Amino acid sequence: MGASALGLGACAYEPTPLPSVATQQAVVNTAVSSPISYQDPLAGYTYRGPTGPRDWRSVNQEQTEGN
Repeated sequence: MGASALGLGACAYEPTPLPSVATQQAVVNTAVSSPISYQDPLAGYTYRGPTGPRDWRSVNQEQTEGN
């Protein structure tokens, strides 16, 4: 039953005609421009490379509430 339903469904298939590409011409207007300008994704980037090991006592002293 299932196979016969699939077979009959395949026979009843009617493909949709493709649209005519000639009628779908893109409108090209060079006077229109995007209001959004290019923004550099790395603007404002500051390099923070590794500084190496430091003495933990001096690091703790720099981070105390008094400083």
